[in-house]
Amino acid sequence: MPLLTVSQPYAAITLGSNSFNMLVANSVGNKPIVIAKYKRKVRLAEGIGDDGILSEHAMQRGLACLAMFADMLAQHHINSDNVAVFATATLRVIRNADEFHQRAMPIFQHQIEVISGLREAELIYQGMVATTKGKGRRLVIDIGGASTEFIIGDGSQVLFKTSLPMGCVLFNQRFFSQVPVNIRDFEQAIDYVNTMLAPHRPQLLDLGWQSVVGASGAVQSVVSVLQHRQLSEVMTLDVLYAFRDEVLSQSDARLRGIKGLNAEQAPTFSAGVAILIALFESLSISRLHLAGGALREGVLQLLADRIAASARG
Repeated sequence: MPLLTVSQPYAAITLGSNSFNMLVANSVGNKPIVIAKYKRKVRLAEGIGDDGILSEHAMQRGLACLAMFADMLAQHHINSDNVAVFATATLRVIRNADEFHQRAMPIFQHQIEVISGLREAELIYQGMVATTKGKGRRLVIDIGGASTEFIIGDGSQVLFKTSLPMGCVLFNQRFFSQVPVNIRDFEQAIDYVNTMLAPHRPQLLDLGWQSVVGASGAVQSVVSVLQHRQLSEVMTLDVLYAFRDEVLSQSDARLRGIKGLNAEQAPTFSAGVAILIALFESLSISRLHLAGGALREGVLQLLADRIAASARG
């Protein structure tokens, strides 16, 4: 039996609008094996002002996380050629993105590549395929802090992809900033989702799918609460309506009365539930499963393939 070669360690870093993530891996027989994970809820999108400028406070949170990532890269002895850093919606749209890049470079010393929403959608899909069991045509929904990606694919083939400028952090500011939350907040958020989705809804429904998988923090938060309560992890509209009603019964901004919801997930939980309800209703989704991976796993696979190709010469 031939020995499997083990690569040098490499790191996939994603700078999202809600969370910054880093995966460290080795390839064993061309397959990424994750050896360390780092994540911080930076909530970068919270700092976007009406003028499109990212606030100093939000920028500092992002730079502090990059400094931590730099320390971890050094501890794992990762060569600079084996690091990929991709940024998404917030760094796509802010007017002072150049300042962020300039201030990050002496701290982090790795080039940050800002990717388009469509490129993000491709990587999300590839990350899902690499980590999630299942066959047939699938709809993948990734609800981020400032954008939501929709992909329909079959196997490794992408049939449809789009990225819409809506997400949990932005919705939290726009619709759920007042406590207690009321039903009108949910209704306005759902109406907004429907408006944003309307141009793409016919094509989505026309293509169709056999199953739906969800990625990112909004879906993970709902699933983790279900896990804590030892309930089925399959998301349905009834489950989402029940969570909406729980949110409406809370008078505390931290939603401490919702059993199983941790403090890190609470700030964007209401917005995530609202977006999910809108998508379930508009697209007639009956069941949604959590994906095994998404963007960061897609970047990791991309990096693994790049390193393998380089090794082959």
